[in-house]
Amino acid sequence: MANEVDLEKLKYPIGMFSFTPPTTTEHRQERVAELAATTARLREAVAGLSEDQLDTPYRPGGWTVRQVAHHLADASMQGYTRTKLALTEDTPPVKPFDEDPWAALIDSTSLPVEPSLQLMDGLYTRWITLLKSLPPEAFAKGFQHPQTGFNTLDRMLAFFVWHGKHHTAHITSLRERNGW
Repeated sequence: MANEVDLEKLKYPIGMFSFTPPTTTEHRQERVAELAATTARLREAVAGLSEDQLDTPYRPGGWTVRQVAHHLADASMQGYTRTKLALTEDTPPVKPFDEDPWAALIDSTSLPVEPSLQLMDGLYTRWITLLKSLPPEAFAKGFQHPQTGFNTLDRMLAFFVWHGKHHTAHITSLRERNGW
């Protein structure tokens, strides 16, 4: 039982995602600011790691640190695109991406993490600029996801804040456990 609990903690170091809608504009602004910090948190988490450390899985059977970093870039591109779709179409359907095969591709398993960090720098500049420009009512717009149903921009924002922290915690908790 202890190993199951430990494995669950390794999988979800900050807990599973849950969504509470913002109650104020300030709360939403806090989420946007947290999202804006995603790349800096990831950059700090991977700073100074060797190639061997980047190729270390964060848990048994899990992705390597390198794959986690590239996954965050992949997922962020999806989030940005879904934001734009939700703002320009009426409840557009979106296609999920199968994360494990993406993480197994050569760009995720062998490239340095810097290209993904650079991609995220530019992408988040655009995404945060867009989110900050929106009136509060725009966050009720959304998209239809085949697995999670209708997602408002408010819910998606909360998810991507959690997602960035979740995967960064995979890396920082591995560093802590291994004394890196």
